[in-house]
Amino acid sequence: MKRILLAALILSCLSTHAQIIRKRTTLLMGGRFDITISAVDSLSAENNIDTVIAEISRIENLISDWKTTSQVSAVNQNAGIAPVKVSAEVFALTERAIALSKITKGAFDVSFAAMDRIWKFDGTMTKMPSAETIKRSVAKVGYQNIILNKQQSTIFLKLKGMKIGFGALGEGYAADKCREMMLARGIKAGIVNASGDMSTWGKQPNGDDWSIGITNPTREDTLLAVIPLKKSAVVTSGSYRKFVTFNGKRYSHIINPATGYPATGLISVTIFGPSAEMANGLSTSTMVLGKMAGAQLIKKYPEYSYIIITDKGEILTSKDIKLPGHLLVN
Repeated sequence: MKRILLAALILSCLSTHAQIIRKRTTLLMGGRFDITISAVDSLSAENNIDTVIAEISRIENLISDWKTTSQVSAVNQNAGIAPVKVSAEVFALTERAIALSKITKGAFDVSFAAMDRIWKFDGTMTKMPSAETIKRSVAKVGYQNIILNKQQSTIFLKLKGMKIGFGALGEGYAADKCREMMLARGIKAGIVNASGDMSTWGKQPNGDDWSIGITNPTREDTLLAVIPLKKSAVVTSGSYRKFVTFNGKRYSHIINPATGYPATGLISVTIFGPSAEMANGLSTSTMVLGKMAGAQLIKKYPEYSYIIITDKGEILTSKDIKLPGHLLVN
């Protein structure tokens, strides 16, 4: 499920306390990564950016569902045929993805990769797909048909044509792993922004928190607020750019993997918390579940906070998020 980045990163690049900032943008895992490292000198910062890129590439080669040599592709190629032995890392990521699938009752489903792409959000759709076509598009989706064997470290997809794919969840995982690696190497501050799955640590060289600007999804040239990042990760899912409208109803590009129908009702969900991987799962699921069920899901995880914006312009936030001004986007 592709997300649209709604959070504009606010960086202050003042060099104090003998720290400098270096930034680099690269394309990995099918998306854009913006890497920011604060270090004692340029050489150290650039070398550590190289290390981050190498780690993301390593993870991509393990879990990409479009690289034919990856472990995940091997699992998909053997769907309905045989279990496939995978590394402990891939197995653990799959376990967490299935747990998220269960918690969200399929609003997130790690087997979404098997969906037929029947919805078009490039302006070419003139009518809704038929109910039968939509039902058929998700026939091979169903996390219940993924069999894990922890002792053997194997994954088996019961149905031929099934596929697992981590998509943005994998990007969040990569961002989290890079943060952990940099902290272990003594890099005290930085950001790994994986197409909107943002994992941060430490502070800016001037001592301020890293901050993000929350974009007004109906007026992209304005910000609702600038929020200091007190937590380690922030993820935004949104649909304000990619959607279709039929009979006056707006359908998001984020598809409900349980039904095959696009999500409706919300245009933006931003989640703050300790893990970009988990924040991504919660933001994507909330887009599908809607404002009330989504908020109830997030409340089960007290370390996570939210800003939810509906297609009517209503804004809902968790109690610890304070937004200035009115409660309606206009």
